[in-house]
Amino acid sequence: MPTTRVQLALNVTDLAAATAFYTAMFGVPPHKQREGYANFAVEDPPLKLVLIEKPGDGDRLNHLGVEAETSEEVTAALTRFRGAGLEATLAENDVCCHAAQDKVFVTAPDTPTGWWEYYAVTDDSATNPDGESTSVCAASCEAKAAADGGTCCS
Repeated sequence: MPTTRVQLALNVTDLAAATAFYTAMFGVPPHKQREGYANFAVEDPPLKLVLIEKPGDGDRLNHLGVEAETSEEVTAALTRFRGAGLEATLAENDVCCHAAQDKVFVTAPDTPTGWWEYYAVTDDSATNPDGESTSVCAASCEAKAAADGGTCCS
């Protein structure tokens, strides 16, 4: 895997149909599947594709991110973002998308949630059966998104 890859999280109506389509399209099976959730670790092109089942949700784009290999890369990104004058918030040991992650939320214009996440998975099998996020940033995002009638990274 390259050092980083873009993450694209999509809201889908039918998880089974979407999973079958992306398995055929990228030629790889899902890396992880849970109820209402699947993700793909695609090597070519380097992509982390996340599918979140949300029937009836008109917004297809859930959120955007960059997956890094290590927490040190996340820390380096935080330093680079702040050095460039970007608003960035660190969330360590965040449980989100059925994994524990160290991540940075960097405020961005014209994105569905108002931010990108830059993260490294620290535990791919975190004990969190409901897939609920523990991050203050994600919880704040969910509250704002719910008030605006949108979605966040659930």
